[in-house]
Amino acid sequence: MVVEMQSSSTNMVKLLFLIIILAAVGQMTQTMYVPSIPAMSEYFSVQSSYLQAVMAAYLIPYGLSQFVYGPLSDRVGRRPVILLGMGIFLLGTIGALFVPSFELFLLASFIQGMGTGCGGAMCRTVTRDAYEGAELHRANSLVSMGIIFSPLIAPVLGGYLSSYFEWQASYLFLLIFGAVVTLAMMSQFSETLPAEKRRHERVMVSYRYVLGHRRFQGYVMCLVATFAGIAVFEAAAGVLLGSVLKLDPETVSWLFVLPLPGYLAGSWMSAVLVKQLGNRRVMTLGMIAIIAGSLTILLPGLSGLVTVNSLIGGAFLYFIGAGVLFPAATTAAVEPFPHHAGTAGAILGGLQNLGAGLATLAASLMGAENQYNLGAVMSVMAVLVMLSLIWVRRSQNEDKSVLAS
Repeated sequence: MVVEMQSSSTNMVKLLFLIIILAAVGQMTQTMYVPSIPAMSEYFSVQSSYLQAVMAAYLIPYGLSQFVYGPLSDRVGRRPVILLGMGIFLLGTIGALFVPSFELFLLASFIQGMGTGCGGAMCRTVTRDAYEGAELHRANSLVSMGIIFSPLIAPVLGGYLSSYFEWQASYLFLLIFGAVVTLAMMSQFSETLPAEKRRHERVMVSYRYVLGHRRFQGYVMCLVATFAGIAVFEAAAGVLLGSVLKLDPETVSWLFVLPLPGYLAGSWMSAVLVKQLGNRRVMTLGMIAIIAGSLTILLPGLSGLVTVNSLIGGAFLYFIGAGVLFPAATTAAVEPFPHHAGTAGAILGGLQNLGAGLATLAASLMGAENQYNLGAVMSVMAVLVMLSLIWVRRSQNEDKSVLAS
């Protein structure tokens, strides 16, 4: 019995490690360039605020591609989809290293996003293949905690690379890291969806089945809004700190990552508190932290200010709330769909990143002279989180009424 438990624990560690490094490729690509924004702005001869469009060009295909990867993985398995996506990412990264214009760089970022979408979908899907119940929540919390280290490391590493080398050094690192992860998935990842469990129904039938679940709709809206707030901060913070406050790349990189331990703490609390308080109360606590963080950034912005304390402090509170919400809402969303895990994961990941891409695109058009626009967008996202949780509770009450009658 002890040997079996040790073997099970070892397999869990190996599987979650592979999923975390796969997702980390996408997370690092999203944020690693942020400290290099002033250098990239000069290289491509564009305004710094336009560099926010890089994140939008990356996140939109990152989200859209997951709508393909998820159902495809339900048909052919998870492993072929992962290898396909990573191959596309490597091609996009090679392009980003050698393009001569900003427009082509946006295209290369688009291709990168198309590739790493496989990791976004599979990090939610593979855990559902392997676990359920409390184990699934624990696995999702561990994945959330593990994934946060990649955007924690990426801007710091990008800042140092930008200081000592050209901005392209960050993309050379991403190329090498992506190649290593691809080789690891080829040699170490075992298929989690056996052939006998694969589904060959029409894609639209799968999507209608999953999207018809009312509580799933609420959880999706919650996750989309939460992640959009994070993405807008990540896109705008580099501009505000580097181009408005004129801080050097190393300082920007360290300030940029200070809120991320809040996400780590929130993910840890989510796994601990859900056993004591239940999913519903845990998500309410996450919502409160998100609202507090958004207002902390918005209020100084109303006076046209940009201050490090309010910007980073508000983001820290917001990230705590996000860390609490993500594993709780993800677990509650995918658990009802053991036979449609790929489709459910695709919808969650796809809409999250599509929403985040659209939000960052809108933010790039609004400008970044102070932190008002950032605070306003994050506050709108906080309101959407609140509305989504109200939607979930009403759906739960309606379900109870139907069962009682």
